Amino acid sequence: MRPFRIEIDQSDIDDLNRRIDATRWPSEIPGSGWDRGVPLSYLKELTDHWRHGYDWRAAEAELNAFPQFVTTIDGADVHFLHVRSPEPDAIPLILTHGWPGSVAEFLDVIGPLSDPRAHGGDPADAFHVVVPSMPGYGFSGPTAEPGWDVRRIARAWAELMNRLGYERYVAQGGDWGKVVSLELGLADPEHVAGVHLNMLVTFPPQDAPEAIGRLDESDLGKLAHSGEFADTGIGWQRIQATRPQTLAYGLTDSPVGQLAWILDKFQEWSGGKNVEEAISRDRLLTHVMIYWLTATAGSSAQLYYESARGMADFARTWGGPWPLTAPVGVAVFPDDATRPIRSFAEGILPTLTRWTEFDRGGHFAAMEQPQLLIEDVRAFTRPLR
Repeated sequence: MRPFRIEIDQSDIDDLNRRIDATRWPSEIPGSGWDRGVPLSYLKELTDHWRHGYDWRAAEAELNAFPQFVTTIDGADVHFLHVRSPEPDAIPLILTHGWPGSVAEFLDVIGPLSDPRAHGGDPADAFHVVVPSMPGYGFSGPTAEPGWDVRRIARAWAELMNRLGYERYVAQGGDWGKVVSLELGLADPEHVAGVHLNMLVTFPPQDAPEAIGRLDESDLGKLAHSGEFADTGIGWQRIQATRPQTLAYGLTDSPVGQLAWILDKFQEWSGGKNVEEAISRDRLLTHVMIYWLTATAGSSAQLYYESARGMADFARTWGGPWPLTAPVGVAVFPDDATRPIRSFAEGILPTLTRWTEFDRGGHFAAMEQPQLLIEDVRAFTRPLR
């Protein structure tokens, strides 16, 4: 286990700037807005801010304010933030990001979770916080071999928590972090005290006509959204699940291409009419920088190939069931990419003990609504301490 600091060479920043300056811009269909993808005028304006206003060194310092380490597990380097609480009775908590996120998703929640006393909270709610970069993502770097699916990542997390000396801990995540956290609960049941999610995918059960007939108007709206999402919202998923290497060439060579690919999902999945109503442009750009500077656009997409290549794989990976022994809590944010239905969730999560539906927020809960997420994680964990 090796101490780690993010120290990007200035030559890499200079190369990025040269590439931005040399961008070859495409045409667009007039008046399309976001219907066909990222609008040209908005992307140009955000790129100008990236080139002339965004400060990577400030973001680097913010990340480096937290202790970081790298360890090798099952042949892959795993980068992680590890913030021990000053409270002696704190419970360990492992937070797992998704795509197109990174460890930077959690910058606003690490302090309140690890040291609630210093942030106006109850010290009895303290956590020792572990935030790893998934293999293939960010500062964990590209994986060197196939087979890194969600189950293998979950086993790596179990080993990571073991190396840190944590015998009993809580897992939390959204997006891929949701799947990894549930798989961790299955892989390490002796040590996982609970699993908290801020995303869940629910498919109609086998008795679909009867189950759908029992839904109220709100749940029928969620079901209709799921149909629209399956129809027009999974293009990125099918590309990354079937041709991750082909995609990698463009995203690794063009910073504006990488920005547009990530921006499209931040816009679609966050709350508000514009992504910047929910997430600051600088925080968004920090995620883009992490993918760009580590050249992990392609290796991060490999997780889709490994875990959800075909539609049957996709349904198994995202739809469960997950027969955990540990309790599960779900925080539902109304503008998330998926809108789960509780009656369907109870069929795939037999240990579901907490279900909270919020009136605001989207896919990136730790950045969009950090306080709501913090309070829900605390409330879920209190009976487990």
